Amino acid sequence: MSNQPYDPYDDPYQQQHQAYPQQPESQWPTGQQPPDEAPQHTQTWQAQTWETQTQPPVAAADTAYLPQQSAPPVLPEHGYAPFSQPLPPEVPVQGQAYVSQASGAPAHPHTDPADEAAPGYGPATVTGNPRITDAQRARAEGRSPIIAPGMQPAGLTAVLGLLLAGGAAVGSYGLLVPLVLLQAVTAAGWFRLNGMWPARQGIALAFLGGIAADAVLLGVGREHAPAAILGTLGVWVLLTLVLQLRSHAGADERMYGLMATVVSAALAILAAGHLGAEPAAVSVGTVAVAAAVLARALPLPGVVSVAVALLAAAGAGIAVGQLTDIGAQGALLGLGAGVCALVGLRVASYDYPSRFVHMTAGVALPLALAAPAVYLLGRVVA
Repeated sequence: MSNQPYDPYDDPYQQQHQAYPQQPESQWPTGQQPPDEAPQHTQTWQAQTWETQTQPPVAAADTAYLPQQSAPPVLPEHGYAPFSQPLPPEVPVQGQAYVSQASGAPAHPHTDPADEAAPGYGPATVTGNPRITDAQRARAEGRSPIIAPGMQPAGLTAVLGLLLAGGAAVGSYGLLVPLVLLQAVTAAGWFRLNGMWPARQGIALAFLGGIAADAVLLGVGREHAPAAILGTLGVWVLLTLVLQLRSHAGADERMYGLMATVVSAALAILAAGHLGAEPAAVSVGTVAVAAAVLARALPLPGVVSVAVALLAAAGAGIAVGQLTDIGAQGALLGLGAGVCALVGLRVASYDYPSRFVHMTAGVALPLALAAPAVYLLGRVVA
């Protein structure tokens, strides 16, 4: 060392530790080996370094070789999406956070069966985001959020319609049993269609509104049906308002619950119109609804399916009308009931509902919405 020239740019601390590759392996920490790429000869810097005079000395233990760390995860090209934009659909990756399908990353083949079995909702995320509904996923993937209930709910609607028609032929109390079933399914289906589940108090309140309308109609008679239905509806709207004012939920949640409860109660009460209509009109209208929903469930193009359903409703009205005093005018009654039935099916198909919605709202709404048409057109043609 005394024969080597002094270089003013040499780092004294570097000179202290730069000869570590020539140390024997026994001087390295236990279990560690020097890196393969370490130089075999002492290197002398020939250029100025980065302010080495201001750096503190490095302990010998700090220069030990560290194992290679795993590479950090690759973030999407555009980083995190802003909160103001809708989140893309997410797929679960086992043991990790969820990977967006929009980033092009492949989905992990192992998913949670519980998430796949949950109807109407996507899997929960580990980042605190709320579950996304199938409607949101369908929109994000470019699919239509409208799906018709299908043949099985249509078959149940037809069965319930035939029960109503047969009960009307027996009498008011014979009609009451299937009517109560219709009102219960209507109340439950509307709350589930609006994503409010479970909502036992709201469902019970709407169902009791329908039962109250039935009781009033049986008490005052068929000739006072409009006053009985409108009066019960007014009382139930006021009752719903009072109950919502007692709620401790937020303002938006209370308003949403108020609207869902009022509409559900209104539908259940309007379904009592079958009890206030002429028995022959009820038979014609409910059979027409059954024919319309069955024809609508056939695999036909959209416009053709609607036309076939309306023709089936009018034909069923004529056929059943011939068995009653209505006669050929049953075509008008059947056509009106068929239009209301298609509206009910469209409402039950909205927002990508679950199978439970199809088996409740998809069954009950066609018959419930047809009740006003059955009552009004029945008074015209009877």
